[in-house]
Amino acid sequence: MRKRVYLDWNATTPLRAEARAAMAAAFDISGNPSSVHSEGRAARRLIEEARAIVASAVGGDSRNVVFTSGGTEANALALTPGLRRKDTGPVQRLIVSAIEHPSVLAGGRFPKVELAPVLPSGVIDLDALAALLASGSTALVSVMLANNETGAIQPIPEIAVLVREHGGLLHVDAVQALTKISFNIKELNADIVTVSAHKVGGPKGVGAMIVADSLFGLEAQVRGGGQEQGRRAGTENVIGIAGFGAALKAAMASADADAVRMKALQARLESGLKQYPGVAIFADSAPRLPNTTLVSMPGMKAETTVIGFDLEGVAVSSGSACSSGKVQPSHVLRAMSASPELISGAIRLSLGWDSTEADIDRCLEAWRKLAGVLGKASAIGLEQF
Repeated sequence: MRKRVYLDWNATTPLRAEARAAMAAAFDISGNPSSVHSEGRAARRLIEEARAIVASAVGGDSRNVVFTSGGTEANALALTPGLRRKDTGPVQRLIVSAIEHPSVLAGGRFPKVELAPVLPSGVIDLDALAALLASGSTALVSVMLANNETGAIQPIPEIAVLVREHGGLLHVDAVQALTKISFNIKELNADIVTVSAHKVGGPKGVGAMIVADSLFGLEAQVRGGGQEQGRRAGTENVIGIAGFGAALKAAMASADADAVRMKALQARLESGLKQYPGVAIFADSAPRLPNTTLVSMPGMKAETTVIGFDLEGVAVSSGSACSSGKVQPSHVLRAMSASPELISGAIRLSLGWDSTEADIDRCLEAWRKLAGVLGKASAIGLEQF
């Protein structure tokens, strides 16, 4: 039996060996990290080591890292009315780009969300954002560093300039960008950055929010024991956090080399895909993550194509893992003004640290078969294909 090919790394990544080892060791730590005895201090040590790794990865300060149950909770916690810096008033409204993750589009604790449009390239419309910022009270702006479906990298430093000019604050969802591109919370001029463990080879169910030194007014969403500097109550997930730290340390050590290698694989993949007439690769005119390709071809339906790939031994997705199981068009592609036909056929191919040329060639082999079979089926209306 041929080995399966995994090309859905943006949905989740395999657990790194380093994370597995760190988690196995953490199982033997019996103490509560809030206890002052030796067992408790041992658990606390694991958390603080991981906290330092997360802080270092984004250029933040350890004391400003708050561990959560994942990127979704981190985003929800970040979207808090009343946030402020010393030189600003409290934020009263929320502006997000139209291509954000559902956890940001949900608005956190804000009663209303204002959408900033994006250009057909998949990059936020800066003029439209400026107009929104000027149209009302002080705003918290939330824009992801890199889109999870298209891989399009957003101009966060330019966005930060606009936000600062209008006295606002900036939240950056960096879940997909972490370790794939280099960034720094200070260079981004962001007030809050959120990340997740399972996108970098860590366990599912762990994430983090990193805040800037100058941020005030962040109220806990989960209250009770005062853990995480009073910003997120509940006994910390010591095992998961240890795995997060170990995975991130390993990922950062090879991040630059991995990015170069994945960029070459991405070019190989897209060169092969473009051999077919009508193929569209979304956001290919914008800076993109080196591992992400969102592609569509007229006559191919995403749900059928994903199943076809699976039968050929290749795992891909029809977009975000948070919505790909639902029969609905991608809100990201709709925001980019893509045609309904292309939207209905869009599939995401995402690479990882151990993706190979052989994986790409297997994918293209499967694509050739599916393009022929599904294209013919669509032309004559055979839904069973």
